[in-house]
Order: sequence, then C-alpha cells, then structure tokens
Amino acid sequence: MTAKGAGGSRAGKSSGRGQRDLKVRVKTAKGRKLSSKLWLERQLNDPYVARARREGYRGRAAYKILELDDKYRFLVPGARVVDLGCAPGGWCQVAVQRVNALGEKSGKPIGRVLGVDLQEVDPIAGAEIHVLDFLSDGADDKVKDWLGGAADVVMSDMAAASSGHKGTDHLRIVALVEAAAALAFDILEPGGTFVAKVLAGGAENEMQAMLKRNFQKVANVKPPASRSDSSEKFVVATGFRGRGGDDPADQSG
Repeated sequence: MTAKGAGGSRAGKSSGRGQRDLKVRVKTAKGRKLSSKLWLERQLNDPYVARARREGYRGRAAYKILELDDKYRFLVPGARVVDLGCAPGGWCQVAVQRVNALGEKSGKPIGRVLGVDLQEVDPIAGAEIHVLDFLSDGADDKVKDWLGGAADVVMSDMAAASSGHKGTDHLRIVALVEAAAALAFDILEPGGTFVAKVLAGGAENEMQAMLKRNFQKVANVKPPASRSDSSEKFVVATGFRGRGGDDPADQSG
C-alpha cells in the first residue's frame, strides 16, 4: 500500500521556478525547541497523518497493522483479538473492521476485539477496552475472562519510554516484546498469531529463537507506513504451536 504525496503545480511565468514548493514549513517560534519544530513539520507533511484524519483513524500507526494484515491475513472475520498497549486506539479500530466485530459484514462470523492499556482510552465502537498492566500477576486470566476464552491474535505496537540512548532503548523494547510474547503463550489458541513492534539493533536473537520454537513461521517486516528513518520493524509470528514450546522440560536431553 502506498500513499501519494502532494504534487506540485506550475508557478507563474515571472517566478522562474518549474514548480512551487508545496511542503509545509514551520517557523521556529520563540521558546520552541528545534526538535519540536522538526517533529511538527514532519507531521504536517506526512501523507499517512493526513490520510488518517480523512479516514477517521486515531493515528498513522493504523496503516502499519493494515499493511501487515494485507500481507499475512490474520485479522479475519470471527477472530478474537487482544491489543496490548492499545492507546490511542488505531489498531483496535482496524481490528474491529477486519474481524467484523460490529457484524456489518453480512454472513460473516462476528469477531471480538479487546484492548488493554495502562491509561484510559476513549471508547471505540466494537472494541472492549480495559485499564490493565499486562505485566501484573493474573493478567492472562483477566484477559481470557474478558475475552470469553482464548485469543486468535495478540498484537502490540508498544514501545518503552525513550531514554535517548539507542542501545538502551533497543534492550528495553526487546524485553517488552518478550513479556508480551509470554502473555501470548498463555492466551493464544493453537494456530494463533503474535504481532509486535521491535527496534532493529542486534540484541533480539534470543527473542527470535523463542518465537521460532513456539510458532511455525516468524517473519520480520517493515511495512510501508513505517517511516524510512525509523529503526522499527514488526515481527509477525504465525501458527502458534500451543503451550509447551518454551517449557524448560521440553528442552532437556
């Protein structure tokens, strides 16, 4: 999926320029940091940001899960989905549409979407949102109780708070993904899918090995909606083997 950028238009004959520069530039106001100016400028010129506004999504991240699902087809009608760290809710919005949580696709199974986050999230039609620390004791039982059973998909677009140090941030997000995967092992149906954001950095080998022991296929993908200057990528693990794949008893001998 690609997004078209703003095209140029012909300038007046007296300008001597073939095309006008339509890129929005933000003046640095007094007291505004350069980093804030650059972030705002990038947001104003990002075609995915503009598209999200037009199409009613809560953020450009919605297109990342859309593009991943276009390729791997895990958000199917009738699927039960858990979105970890779901704020602001864009991934839940996509899941509601694709799993038919509102029953709008006649003749198709009706799915369920459950979002959890540390903070309150504005309601989303077709999704059930709870405030929960998924790292807390008993979180897996709570999720399964709310969902009414096991999940078909566990997905996470979470990122640990930035420290400003690339290596530290990489280790933090790897640890977060490992924790999310551990929850997924407890709540996924056999054959289920786990999707999570990671940062490229070389420390994720053990995590990748863990996922490969527990899933039939593990892919690492950078969807088009992921900014080219970002080190983020997404792991898509499909075909959950069921509990026991990472049990120490299974690795003896």
